[in-house]
Order: sequence, then structure tokens, then C-alpha cells
Amino acid sequence: MSRDRLAALHAREKERFADDHPRSLELSAQAREHLLAGVPMHWMTKWAGGFPLYVAEARGSRFTDVDGREYVDLCLGDTGAMTGHAPEPTLRAVAEQMGRGITTMLPTDDAHWCASELHRRFGLPIWQFALTATDANRFAIRLARHVTRRPKILVFNWCYHGTVDETFATLVRGSVEARRGNLGPPVHPAETTRVVEFNDVDALERELARGDVAVVLAEPALTNIGIVHPEPGFHDALRELTRHHGTLLAIDETHTICCGPGGYTAAHDLEPDLLTIGKPIAGGVPASAYGFSEALAGQVVESIELEDVDVGGVGGTLAGNALSLAAMRATLREVLTDDAFARMIRLAEHFTEGVEAAIGEAGAPWHVTRLGCRAEYLFAPDRPRNGTEAHAAGDYELERYMHLHALNRGILLTPFHNMALMSPATKEADVDLHTEAFREAVLELAAEGIVGSD
Repeated sequence: MSRDRLAALHAREKERFADDHPRSLELSAQAREHLLAGVPMHWMTKWAGGFPLYVAEARGSRFTDVDGREYVDLCLGDTGAMTGHAPEPTLRAVAEQMGRGITTMLPTDDAHWCASELHRRFGLPIWQFALTATDANRFAIRLARHVTRRPKILVFNWCYHGTVDETFATLVRGSVEARRGNLGPPVHPAETTRVVEFNDVDALERELARGDVAVVLAEPALTNIGIVHPEPGFHDALRELTRHHGTLLAIDETHTICCGPGGYTAAHDLEPDLLTIGKPIAGGVPASAYGFSEALAGQVVESIELEDVDVGGVGGTLAGNALSLAAMRATLREVLTDDAFARMIRLAEHFTEGVEAAIGEAGAPWHVTRLGCRAEYLFAPDRPRNGTEAHAAGDYELERYMHLHALNRGILLTPFHNMALMSPATKEADVDLHTEAFREAVLELAAEGIVGSD
């Protein structure tokens, strides 16, 4: 690959972006007065273009920026807005509940309805609520350690479970080390975490046999490093080995809810002891949930004294608030329905077909993988079988160019990887717009000799 030619194309796109977005540029410069690096969350500096777009309005599958430009949103809040922006049933429920009160630290009937619906979708009978999937994962880990009296967790290399401290670990020449970018870890991750490669049953068995793992926290398919599907029999082995070694199994469905109304768990008949989910289930209002098997729920309740329930590291003043649960009830009942998922998955199939055709036409050594209504392309010819292979298929400079090229043509992709997500509001024309822009980009890269077959 010619890095010089890629840099020249990237510079052209950055100039176009700055010319087309004077108001966003102005607001971004002003924000540096009081916002760290000029953004409300530091990771927002990673958006392509040199400064982030400022949004004026977002509805359905599209948003408009402060310069009056409209975009097809295939990022959808990195799954947080998988419902589409401002879904009407959720808006109605939120407005009604706000008039009745936002939070009281007391239950409403919506909590029981949502727990019943989550039981129907995912199979676990007992539920608790929080505000983010990070919270749900953190609380699940603490309870697993408490019940099992074991100190460690196990995760898969290059996993994604929000900002849970124990999960920012990776394998370096076979040893557990902090992942690059792990800021201020409280302890060395080897003290808390065992790490194995996804799809490596032998390594999984070896680490569980040590007898100190309280819980395996697993995405049923890797997502944030590039989609990595489980190999046939992997989940059967995962469940058998965790039971054999007295380890709990927690499945994180926060991204893999893209597989259907009950996520990967329902689609593939998984049987976890714990399940966590957040992001889209309340239509963009902060909310998450974590579910228990009946046996585990009984152990948790019996092992915690009433005097200690408010100081055990599990909870939150706003967790389970009335507003979040009203939004969740409306979203699960009227937005993320069976029919909606069927449409979304068909659109992701259409997206995948378009990207595959463009890759083939350009002779690019890339591939695209779909998981339900989510699809993602990687810069390698073969599909990875684990996180290390997926990470090796990344290319930071090329990724930023592809993102900025798409953004300049009215399409927003997820900033941290090449993921596109479909919502109930997404239309075939939205997908076709991306296909057209993607084809233009990859054909130009091939014509410049930056990518392509020999």
C-alpha cells in the first residue's frame, strides 16, 4: 500500500470536510474553552474529519447537522439508537412519564412489565435494572464473585464490555497485559482477569481448570473488533466447561441484540446464568438490565443481608428510575418488535451484498461479515476466527479515510470500526446511498494502486 497516496486522498477529504462544515468547525473551536479537547466525552475526538459534526436534529434513520446537511446514520449511536432516532412510541411514553415524575427510588409497574418481557425474549426469569451496560456487567461480575467466592473473571481477547476495568486486558506472548489505551488501571489486569482467544476451546478449558474463575463474561460473537462468529460447537463447549468447573456464564447481548428480539441467546438457544444488555432497549434513554437464572437469583438473595444491600457496590441512585423504565416498556413493546427485526436483517443482507460486489469489482483483499442487522467490513481477505486475527486486519489510517470519505457523501459510520447498523426506520435507499459511496471509494483506492489484487 502506498501510504503517501492514501495520505494525499485523506488530505483532500479533510479539506472538503472543513469547507462544508464551517458552523461545526466554529462551535468545535469555541468548545475548547471549557470542554476537555473541545468535546463532552474525550473519545469524541476520534471522529473522522479533524473535528466532530454538531447535530441539529436526528429523526428516524437520518440526522441534520448545524450546517444544514443531512446524513444517513448507519452508526446509530454505536447501537444506542438502534431503534432509530426519536421513535414515536418512546417519545410518547417519555413525555407522559415526565409529567408524572422522573425518579423516586421506588418501583413502578413498568419494572415488572419490562422484566417479564425480557424473560420472554431471553429466557432468564429474574431481572435487575441499571443505566448502562457497563453498570450491568460490573454488577453481574461483583455478584458472581460474591456467590462463587472466586476472585477472577475470564474474557475473550479483544472483547467489548463497556468500560469495565477487568475487561481491558489482552494477551501479549501468552501473558495477560493491559490493552493499549487502558488509562489508569486500578491493578494489573492479570490480578483480576484471565484471557483466552475466542473459539479456542483448549485454552478455555486450561484456564477454567485453575479453579479461580467466578464468571466467564462473553459476547456470543465478537463485535467491536470486527465481527467474529463462533465456530460450530463453541457455545456448547463453553457452557459444558463452565458448568464442569463451577464457573458462571454471563452473556453480554448489548451489541448482539442485532440478531433478533432475544439477541443471539434466543436465536441460538444459549443457556447463560447471567445476561446483560443495554444501549437500545429504551430507545436512547439511558437504561440497561441484567438477568439471572432462577437458581442464581436464589443464591444472590439468600447470601446478602438486608443491612448490606445498599453498600455492596451494586446499585445506583438513578438505576431503575421511572423514566427509563417507561421508555424501555414502550421501546420493547412497540419499536424493537419481531417484524422490525425481520426488516432490519433483510436490509443488512442488502448492505452486505452491495459491499461484497464493490469489493469484488475493485479486487480489494477485503471481506464483509454480517451478524443479524449489523454488518462490517475488514481489510483482510479471510474472516477472522478470533480477536487477534480481527485486530490484525485493522488499518487505522485506511479506516479513517473510509469514514471521512463516507461522511463527506452523507453517511455516518461507527467511528471505532467499520460497522453499519440497521434500524426500524432505515430504508433501502439509505443502504444504496452507502453502497454507491463505498464503491466510489474502493474503486478510487484501486485505481491509485492503494488496494487491489496483483
